[in-house]
Amino acid sequence: MEPLFFWILAVGLVVSASALVAFRNPVTNAVCLVVALVIQAALFITLEAFFLAAVQVIVYAGAVMVLFLFVIMLLDVKEEARRTPPWVKIVGVLGVGGVAVLGLTKIVPLFPFTQKTLHWGQGKGGGSAAELGKLLFTSYSPLFLATGVLLLVATVGVVVLCRKDPES
Repeated sequence: MEPLFFWILAVGLVVSASALVAFRNPVTNAVCLVVALVIQAALFITLEAFFLAAVQVIVYAGAVMVLFLFVIMLLDVKEEARRTPPWVKIVGVLGVGGVAVLGLTKIVPLFPFTQKTLHWGQGKGGGSAAELGKLLFTSYSPLFLATGVLLLVATVGVVVLCRKDPES
């Protein structure tokens, strides 16, 4: 039964993430992102990572999405919808992102603990926040730091894509 739930949630996550990228209306994109985050929390529940599921819903689907909606309301949505996409910037960001992903695939296997399977919640702590923190900052710290670098690259890409050209 668990594989069936996994595949239903996985297909739902891919569909909502694809819709997030496909639509041009920022409010629709925000709703698709909330759906994707809630489905991801449901996937955490199927892995019996209840703490991560709760944090996913409270922090990301709640607080971060409120921040995103404030930014969307501050933007001039009608002007953004009329604006043509800056294809040169998009190609540049995709190129840098591709290089970053290829670089990560070469760097991550060099870390000593990447071949280890994550066995969170099977110890005597029962999957507590303290056990997760200990795993993240000891055994999995290189991967945790690599995720931070990936988020930094994504943030720089968003800033480059959203920056208005000085000549316009």
